[in-house]
Amino acid sequence: MSNKIGFWAVFALVISSQIGSGVFMLPISLAPYGAYSLISWMISGAGAVSLALVFATLCAKFPETGGPHVYVKHTFGSTAAFFVGWTYWVISWVSTTALIVVGVGYLTPFFHEDIKSMRLFLELLLFTIITLINLRGIATAGHVEFLLTVVKVAVLLAIPVVALFFFDRNNFIISEEILSLTTSQILARSTLLTLWCFIGLELATAPAGSVDNPAKTIPKAVVLGTVCVAVIYFINNFAIMGLINGNNLASSRAPYVDAIKIMFSGNWHLIVSIVAFIFCVGSLNAWVLSSGQVAFGLAEDRLMPKFFAKRNKHGSPFWGITVSSIGTAILLILTSNNNFAQQITSIIDFSVISFLFVYLACCFAFLKVIIQERSCYKLLIGSIATTFCCWVILETPVGTLLISSLFTASGIPIYLFWYFKTSVQQIQ
Repeated sequence: MSNKIGFWAVFALVISSQIGSGVFMLPISLAPYGAYSLISWMISGAGAVSLALVFATLCAKFPETGGPHVYVKHTFGSTAAFFVGWTYWVISWVSTTALIVVGVGYLTPFFHEDIKSMRLFLELLLFTIITLINLRGIATAGHVEFLLTVVKVAVLLAIPVVALFFFDRNNFIISEEILSLTTSQILARSTLLTLWCFIGLELATAPAGSVDNPAKTIPKAVVLGTVCVAVIYFINNFAIMGLINGNNLASSRAPYVDAIKIMFSGNWHLIVSIVAFIFCVGSLNAWVLSSGQVAFGLAEDRLMPKFFAKRNKHGSPFWGITVSSIGTAILLILTSNNNFAQQITSIIDFSVISFLFVYLACCFAFLKVIIQERSCYKLLIGSIATTFCCWVILETPVGTLLISSLFTASGIPIYLFWYFKTSVQQIQ
């Protein structure tokens, strides 16, 4: 039996990597922006689709395992590829950590709010189960991902449809603080928020070597998946903001729970906790799968130690997944305290910018590749994606940019050690 995945598993991976805990929490942050948030969804959605087209084209041209660093390697050389790959690999640990904590947090109602004493145990248990699933091979992980994605899409289509029966356009309220800003500033700030939900659109390019006909399968799945994600996010945001008054939404702790309480009586809101947990597990599975494949791809390109390229009997990159999981487990232990919510929010902000550095590098690689083809259409797509990344980065505070750059800088000693070791081996 082939241990490769096809279109539907890759399609599920694209959707699940983008739709995680953010869909449940972002309405709170967007509530003060009122109707402007709908425009920001369209802007970030257009930017995400343009990036999806960039990755689709690059993957079709270079269908190799590893994702972003592969495209940079072919266009700008091994050094740039190492730092892009290293950055992408390290921030995947952070993204995984956030998903585990938020996922377990949604189980709080079932523990009568007394989950603090066993939270770390539950987090590590969940993470261990997902890691073991991925060690069974990409085909197993792909089947699990598909089932979880079906649940995600069904719920995120059902809730907005019901919410439309309770829709009230007067619930869209723009706060006074937001009204004091210019239209450009409002859209920039709200788009920065919505962009976070599209992080991970490139995830399906990482396991290219384990996909049937990757040059055709992955590009189609990435583009269609990202378009579906943009539509799902827009209709959910529209429905929730039309269902709950803006002032109440801004102070809500769990907007979808509040939405269910408005639409249905009884304890139906507990189902939302289960669904939210499933959402996080789906995204967690996607990130664990990807992080192992990224390390595997770097090792195959001799940018990291060879043992990362070893597979187990199921064809899974054993050491890539294991070392990535150890890194995430350490982060879970170090950040297991009462103030973690504030810490993880900051970490996510820094991670988004780090992802944008990776996206921008890939956009430059894309432009270098297609400029030789003289395709006006592809040049337009590349220009839009590059401009979008630059705009978001320029709108980010300098302090956040500097801290985000530390993810990349952390690879300098590793690179120097590896470069020195490789040079010595070549001389011998």
